[in-house]
Amino acid sequence: MAQCVQSVQEFVQDSFVPMVAVLCSDEAERLTRKNKLNFAELLRPFCRLTSEGHLRDPNNQLQVVKNFRICVTKVVPGASPQPSGTALSPGQRRRLNQVVLSCQPLEGALSTAVAAGDYDLSFNDEALKCSAPWFSSWRDTLSEVCTSKLFTATTPWFEAYRENFLQSMPSSDHEFLNHYLACLLVVSSSEAVPVEQFVKLSQEQHRIQHSGDYSKPKWFIPNTLKYYVLLHDVSQGDEQRAEAVHEDMKQRYGPQGCYLLKINSRTLPAEQNEQIPDPWSQYLHRSDPQSQDQLDDDAVPALNSRADENSGDVAEEARSADTEGGRPDPDSASSSGSLRVLADAKKGAGEAEVTPGTHGACLTLGDHDHIRQFVQEFTFRGLLPHIEKNIRQLNDQLVSRKGLSRSLFTATKKWFGGGKAPEKSVSEPKSTSGLLYPPEAPELQIRKMADLCFLVQHYELAYSCYHTAKKDFLSDQAMLYAAGALEMAAVSAFLQAGAARPYPAHYMDTAIQTYRDVCRNMVLAERCALVSAEILKSQGKYSEAATLLIKMTSEDSDLRSALLLEQAAHCFINMRTRMLRKFAFHMILAGHRFSKAGQKRHALRCYCQAMQVYKGRSWSLAEDHINFTIGRQSFTLGQPEKAVQAFKQILTNDSRQTATQQGAFLREYLYVYKTVISRSGVRLPHLPLPCIHSAATRVYFGHERRLAEGEKQAATHVSLDQEYDAEQASMWCKLEEQLVAAANRGGVPANFQPSQCYLNNQTDNQRHPPAVVEEPVVVEVMFRNPLKVPLALSRLSLLWKFAHDGHGTDGGEDAGEELVNNGDASEQEVGMPLSSRDAFSVETTQRDDLVTTETILDFHLAPEETKTARLRLLPHRTGCLSITGVVYDLAAASSPETPDDDGNPSRPGLTLALRQLPDARRAAPLAGLQKAEPVVVSGKQDLKIRGPRLNHTKEDKMFVRYGPDRRLEPIITPPMPLMEVFFLQFPTALLCGEIRKAYVEFCNVSDVSLCGLRVASTHPDFFTFGSPSAGTPLSPASAENCSAYKTLAAAPGSAAARETLVSADDFGPASDVVDIPVSGALQPGQSAQLPLWLRGPDQEGVHEINFLFYYESPEKGTKISHRVVRHSVFICASRSLSVQASARASTTPPQRGPDQDGGGTLVFIDVENINTSEAGVREFHIVQVSSGSRNWSLSKCVNPAKEKDCKVSSRERAKLCFRATPCKPHQATSEDADMFTFADVHLGGERIVSSATPCGDFFFRCRRTSESRRADACPSGPRTPSGARNPSPDASKDLLRAVDECDRLDLDIIVIWKAYVVEDNKQLILEGQLHVALQAVGKEATSLAPKQEAQEMVLLKFKSDPPPAAVLPATQLSRLIKSNLHYSETYAHNFTRDSVCVVPVSLVLSNCYWTDVDVTVDLRHKTSSSEWSECACSFAWVGQTRYRLSLCPRQTRHLELRACFLAPGVYNINTHGVCAAPAPRQDGDSATQAEVAQHSAGPALIVIADSGQ
Repeated sequence: MAQCVQSVQEFVQDSFVPMVAVLCSDEAERLTRKNKLNFAELLRPFCRLTSEGHLRDPNNQLQVVKNFRICVTKVVPGASPQPSGTALSPGQRRRLNQVVLSCQPLEGALSTAVAAGDYDLSFNDEALKCSAPWFSSWRDTLSEVCTSKLFTATTPWFEAYRENFLQSMPSSDHEFLNHYLACLLVVSSSEAVPVEQFVKLSQEQHRIQHSGDYSKPKWFIPNTLKYYVLLHDVSQGDEQRAEAVHEDMKQRYGPQGCYLLKINSRTLPAEQNEQIPDPWSQYLHRSDPQSQDQLDDDAVPALNSRADENSGDVAEEARSADTEGGRPDPDSASSSGSLRVLADAKKGAGEAEVTPGTHGACLTLGDHDHIRQFVQEFTFRGLLPHIEKNIRQLNDQLVSRKGLSRSLFTATKKWFGGGKAPEKSVSEPKSTSGLLYPPEAPELQIRKMADLCFLVQHYELAYSCYHTAKKDFLSDQAMLYAAGALEMAAVSAFLQAGAARPYPAHYMDTAIQTYRDVCRNMVLAERCALVSAEILKSQGKYSEAATLLIKMTSEDSDLRSALLLEQAAHCFINMRTRMLRKFAFHMILAGHRFSKAGQKRHALRCYCQAMQVYKGRSWSLAEDHINFTIGRQSFTLGQPEKAVQAFKQILTNDSRQTATQQGAFLREYLYVYKTVISRSGVRLPHLPLPCIHSAATRVYFGHERRLAEGEKQAATHVSLDQEYDAEQASMWCKLEEQLVAAANRGGVPANFQPSQCYLNNQTDNQRHPPAVVEEPVVVEVMFRNPLKVPLALSRLSLLWKFAHDGHGTDGGEDAGEELVNNGDASEQEVGMPLSSRDAFSVETTQRDDLVTTETILDFHLAPEETKTARLRLLPHRTGCLSITGVVYDLAAASSPETPDDDGNPSRPGLTLALRQLPDARRAAPLAGLQKAEPVVVSGKQDLKIRGPRLNHTKEDKMFVRYGPDRRLEPIITPPMPLMEVFFLQFPTALLCGEIRKAYVEFCNVSDVSLCGLRVASTHPDFFTFGSPSAGTPLSPASAENCSAYKTLAAAPGSAAARETLVSADDFGPASDVVDIPVSGALQPGQSAQLPLWLRGPDQEGVHEINFLFYYESPEKGTKISHRVVRHSVFICASRSLSVQASARASTTPPQRGPDQDGGGTLVFIDVENINTSEAGVREFHIVQVSSGSRNWSLSKCVNPAKEKDCKVSSRERAKLCFRATPCKPHQATSEDADMFTFADVHLGGERIVSSATPCGDFFFRCRRTSESRRADACPSGPRTPSGARNPSPDASKDLLRAVDECDRLDLDIIVIWKAYVVEDNKQLILEGQLHVALQAVGKEATSLAPKQEAQEMVLLKFKSDPPPAAVLPATQLSRLIKSNLHYSETYAHNFTRDSVCVVPVSLVLSNCYWTDVDVTVDLRHKTSSSEWSECACSFAWVGQTRYRLSLCPRQTRHLELRACFLAPGVYNINTHGVCAAPAPRQDGDSATQAEVAQHSAGPALIVIADSGQ
């Protein structure tokens, strides 16, 4: 609620005060004009009495008058008759409008705040800043005042309006409150005959009052009090003469009817530094309302009486008066906080121009006391006794006429002493015109007595009289008189001391309704509403007060409606439960009416205060309306900067407005913005549109890759079209680390940083990225159009700063702007083509040979579109480059014209411009509407990227801190080599294991030579560049009918293997980094083409294979040590063959001779065609099977099939059997530990050299891959049971190692196949090889890559299980000893001669492993030794039947046995049992192992023949 400076009682009392007229002689007027004042203005600061007055009522009761005030005004002779009192005159309305216009909140004054929930509202001129979204720290400015208990705000413009309105109330016949009670006749003591002047003035007053020629001023009673004042100028007049004249006046008029006032005691002018009190400055606007109205009416006689303050003519006239009449700026306020209203110069009235600060220049403080004493003397000795006498006379007249006893006061006590409730409503009158009473009517006499009692604060008697008059008026249907009595009765009841009766608010409501609806008098209704609203507020009835004020709004006066709506809004915010939204809504209504009334500044203030409620509450449409109105009002008031900020909020926030409305907003904004730029002179101001997502800015360093040229396929490398993948980035970083380690002899430098030619918000941007001279820097900026209308950007380019080596970045924004501003005429336009994706017209400009800036001429954004723009810079010198933002021209895209509120086509800013012109001048710009061009503004936006949140230290965790992001701050380095990689005949689909030959070309496209080419890949077994010792032709003519292998002619029918001994070092080191065999360094412009063999992956599916090519400059110590080129390719692998292999140990003991085949191993190979004819392959030919191993090799094929070439059709399977023998002793020496024996067993008419490129290369690469996989699967080495209860863990490891050696084979099988495919009427030969790694005897191996199975869920255990006991694998211990029986297969014996046949048998025991073995041989029968005599075919061992012996590593022992047969027949003599166990170590640490039965060979049959038959 608006807080008043006065209390409610003071306000009501000051609203109704006794009126005193002043008539001055010309000489007296001259004396007062020395002080820049007339006599009425001279008395005005002293019209409030500081002491109490007394009078007696008709019952002779003493009545105390406190804080009494009179109103002294000048009577202007010759005034025109007053118009109708139902409405204010045009001059009065204009003056009220100017009063409100000139009263503005103080700049910088302490704001009053209201805290309601999470709302903090401010009520002063700073509310514009507090409510506007651009004022970010408005909550801080209210932190102090929010703790205040005072929740109200002052509205001095409303108080000024109310005071001037009440003083401007026209006189009416139905009441006497503003009628003159007395008249001061002022004559100067310097007059020749002062008494004659008094006589003339007295006659003039009598003529004005009783002649009937004038309707105003009106006089209270016919016998008006005349008080004679002799004005004496102390500085010039004769004091003795003045005293003599005063004594004469006392004789004539009595001592209580005259007074000698001495003024102008100051004889010398005031010194410069002397402080002269000026109590008149705050009262100057309170000039005589009647005389002021007369002067205003004389000045504008032709003005229509129905014109209001909201009309355009009046507003234009007020603006003209402000500019032409020398009126100061209404925005400025006096230091005392009072209203500043300048009185218009009225030459007809003879008033001199008033200069602020010179009032009372001839008066001293003693003169001030003289004036104050005069007013008090006049009031106490003249006015109050006069009022008391008239009250008694009126009371006596009424008593005599009514025939009442004693007095009216006693009678009313009897009538109303019972506390009868007054009427609550008024019946509808029969006539709206009412009744006019003659001046001597008893009803008017009662009203006159009531008004006199009210003026002297006798409210109880006044209430009684008003109540009596009200009943009489209602009975006579005199509605105007009745409404006035009801109004004053309610006020009197409120002002009674002690609250004898409650405030009758219904009296006021009835009076307002009667004034407004019956009498059609809005002036009286407004006065009644203003008084009643203040009374209701004082009683805390804010809701009733707000309702009353809202009812008083109408279309006849926008100013009154605006002020009342604003006060109603303050009522809503002062309720016990604050109604914030109603406050804001009514403030918006008040702002609208202020705007219609021409009060633009007050309208702006109301909208800004309402914004405090709607801001950030998802009331987007309301926010848009308020911001748009704030923008327009600010622009109209000459505040384009604030208008820009308001329009900016409409355009940048997510708006729900229609496209047409947003287009209008945009055009208005561009026009205002252009006006601001032209006024401020800022070269590149900040633009709010379009929105830039700075965090999504991506930067690319280097040239964009060239597209495919003919058969050449360029390396994919890195581009802005690729999406960033953190896993991929980590993979590339690991590959680069491998390459750097290989280039630095196995170690990665401490200052190693991975190459980053592509930066975004997910990369590490804490360091300055390196860029190379003459290589472009591409910045991708993401723009978003938040509007539903298109935006047109032109001349879009980057802003940057540059500093040479050894200097910091050029400081200041001006430096960067000066370098990149492409609007100067001195810039040279150079065309630079863009990729086909960027459909933009391009121009480039070059400044000072530092950086070439590319400019996009046209860049359009569709409605609500998010689009990226790629802007390029080409540095030409080394130094530090900092990209600070983007610069562009913004315009609204062409759209159909929409009519504005007046029906005219809407153009950018034209609405705002025309609103400032009068109606007569608005038609001129409309003629050129069709030729208006769209408004284009130039500006910039900064690219400010915030780094990641810091969370390392304790301070970082406690506070919100962010690290740097330097992706836009590259360091330009000297020239570096630049290599491009192209691939020729590179396939996209392969069969599993297929060998294909392609070519790779390396081109040096820079001016610097390059060297040190290397490559690393995620699939090192996929490719090979070949071995330098290979004899394969480097570049065959075509792939048709030509093999990629090195082939030799072979004799048909030869099944023996051809062995070749090679070193693993010949095929490169055991590393995933491959040195590219380029001879020397690549000079600038030079290229090299190399063959590249590819092998299809062993597992079907789509495989992503990544290559990272590494190269460096011959010069060392550069900022960029190396550079890389990335390439990613997808290979679709289809099924071909499935190869499974297994090995079985031969039962034949190893032989001593070198040419013997004993002791070999049988290798069984199963080949299955699993191809589904995807590539048109129907059958595969197995042309060769090779092996590669350090210890074993294939010796020959023992397959019984006659056809050597094995064909496998779809879904068919073939089985091949080969014998593998250990390598010769001289081939497996320790000196040749890295030597591999390749054995080729060809099945066709030609032999493929498996030890040459590419077969040998892929063999070693696949072998290393499989070894790394086994190492990853078993990182702890041999499988040793953890926690074994073994007294000697070392012994167990040795034992297990020995057991593993028993079955270790380590033989890699290479199956080479060919397939014939017809494609495009040409027969193509597909070749391939599959690898099978046989690690141990008895274990199967396959060529298919093992599929990773999902790990089963394991229950969480909180207590670990006890470790299991060490258990050695029984399957491996069962093959420690090989046993063979040597005997004669047929033995003849004469059973007739000798019934027992004893046959000698030799048992050969062979220890195949490298450990001592304890052996136990038991010759007893395995099944049951007690049944051998019952079986006819049974035999028995004779002699020693149990042996215990120990065999050394690789030792063979022979046991001579004897078998006894009792009858001829066929016997199986392999019935012995052999048990073995590793011998315990001699140090005693190892535990004794239980013996394990050894694996026996097949049955050993012997034929016993009877030679005697």
